[in-house]
Amino acid sequence: MSEQSYTGPNDPKVTALPVGEFAFPGPLRDQLVAAVLSGAKTSTTGLLADYEHAGDPLPQVGAHYAVIDSDGRPVAVTETTDVRVVPLVEVGLQHALDEGEGYTTVAEWRSTHERFWRSEQMRAAVGDPDFTVNDATPVVLERFRLVADLR
Repeated sequence: MSEQSYTGPNDPKVTALPVGEFAFPGPLRDQLVAAVLSGAKTSTTGLLADYEHAGDPLPQVGAHYAVIDSDGRPVAVTETTDVRVVPLVEVGLQHALDEGEGYTTVAEWRSTHERFWRSEQMRAAVGDPDFTVNDATPVVLERFRLVADLR
């Protein structure tokens, strides 16, 4: 995708973009969005089951996304630079570090993510009250770069 400039959250080029969401609205989303805006967060991990249940396409390399805060306001634009679907056991240290949440080991990263993915809210999002994760669970690894800070 060609380089674009964005003038703010109400720019028609921003409002036309697909929405990029991190976690659910609330403190965790606020923390993750702040990490995106600071440049500390350049990767994220989602459950393939979540994309499939929602009927959402996987992120596409080169696509721009309007990142929203907990109030649903666009605060940033990101560009996807890499997407891979792998079993959970294959997530490496560099990906965990690039999530920008202060993880120092894959085990620490995985423990936090598994707690989130096993939460009642996430089980509702994937439409399975008994959903759980294991080494073979397919996850979507996305790398991105910050294109615009819209604040």
